Amino acid sequence: MRLTLKIWRQRDSVDKGHLEPYTLDDVDDDMSFLEMLDVLNEKLILSGEEPVAFDHDCREGICGSCSMVIDGRPHGPQRATTACQLHMRHYDDGDTVVIEPFRSGSFGVIKDLVVDRGAFDKIIQAGGYVSVNTGSAPDAHATPVRKAAADRSFEAANCIGCGACVAACPNGSASLFLGAKLTHLGELPQGQPERYERVVAMVEAHDDAGFGGCTNTGACTSACPKEIPLDVISQLNRDYLAATVAGKRRSA
Repeated sequence: MRLTLKIWRQRDSVDKGHLEPYTLDDVDDDMSFLEMLDVLNEKLILSGEEPVAFDHDCREGICGSCSMVIDGRPHGPQRATTACQLHMRHYDDGDTVVIEPFRSGSFGVIKDLVVDRGAFDKIIQAGGYVSVNTGSAPDAHATPVRKAAADRSFEAANCIGCGACVAACPNGSASLFLGAKLTHLGELPQGQPERYERVVAMVEAHDDAGFGGCTNTGACTSACPKEIPLDVISQLNRDYLAATVAGKRRSA
């Protein structure tokens, strides 16, 4: 299969950047999208050109590193699929594929397709934890958890922090990511001690990082490779109102 690739090339964070066309022959249907980029980079290196920088780690749809926009969609055309798990059998001979980095004022481009998603780390550092006492591990089932709460917590915990929600949102909001992290902890007994301090601190970190506000377009959950439901944002809003209006914070 022969493909034309238009790839965003940007030397560093201050370079304006541009789309550079490449032609790649003999693309195998069984290749993953990142394997296809590996083949392109081998070709570029052999010809003395600079390879395309892109982020990756597990290549199993777990780590969220493969953050790129493919033909205008974060992670590409396949729903509930990360870029590393997208396979070339979904393309046809002669196709043109446009590959860009995630676009957000809070995700600065480092080089080519690599963006700095460190703003997510700051949000987690602000409150994405629970109280932990030192000592031996507690006995299994020492703290009962309702089945419905456990299921919802696990559903929210599927978030891999890739940033597709931000790249898809017209406002550049990270509310789906933030809602997932708050719901994951807020549904469990272990997450209750810091529940209301957590939501205020994490929302403040979200806003300080320059992410936009949520207007419920739903583009975030549509682009999410783990299909985090939109209603985690409702959980975020309820907890934030409880903390700031009803005064449930321990420090209030």
